[in-house]
Amino acid sequence: MRDNSRKRHIAKTITWRIIGTIDTMLLAWLISGDPMIGLQVGFAEVVTKMILYYIHERVWFKVNLSKGGRVLESRKRHIAKAVTWRFFGTMDTMLLAWIISGNPLTGMKIGFAEVITKMGLYYIHERIWYRTNFGLSERQKK
Repeated sequence: MRDNSRKRHIAKTITWRIIGTIDTMLLAWLISGDPMIGLQVGFAEVVTKMILYYIHERVWFKVNLSKGGRVLESRKRHIAKAVTWRFFGTMDTMLLAWIISGNPLTGMKIGFAEVITKMGLYYIHERIWYRTNFGLSERQKK
């Protein structure tokens, strides 16, 4: 059977980016007080985050976190993925917000606010995707 995992990871990348960009735009607008900064940060990160997210998905797809032949329970794996993704995503957002706003403090505030909102949103996104077989040749057993 053909492995469609790349198709799945591209679809996950797109759906997550839509959710993530809307969240970033709103946070950047609220924190900076300028809707244009919100739009600029949101649009700037679309490209960087899609590339980073796709790489993150491919790495996690290849990571084998099994214990004694058992695959790591899905919730724990999704929490670990959420933490690693949030680290890279936050660094990207802080850097872009700093460059666009010209203020490193604004970049840090936006990045730290994202840690809270995006961790929850990402976990929910992972749980929804876990329940679908799109792009999977076969579902791995726990």
